[in-house]
Amino acid sequence: TIKSEVRQFIVRSFLFGDDQKLEDNTSFLDQGIIDSTGVLELVEHLQQQYGIKVEDDELVPDNLDSIAAIAAYVERKRGQGGGERGAGS
Repeated sequence: TIKSEVRQFIVRSFLFGDDQKLEDNTSFLDQGIIDSTGVLELVEHLQQQYGIKVEDDELVPDNLDSIAAIAAYVERKRGQGGGERGAGS
């Protein structure tokens, strides 16, 4: 699933293999898990792994601050049909 794959990436890339405290709704920013450089790494990973385009205005905590938020965001993006911008969102 998207959640399990994103969890594996976060644990491998930012937590050095230790996911004891990482739950689906754990805030990456509040817990200091990912910094601004890490966000860029995460975005690059999502774009390559899922074939989506993350727009500048989508780089917000609502989309990228937890495993659950990322999974929901990726599912929305994939449902739009190839990175097409959603009108009025």
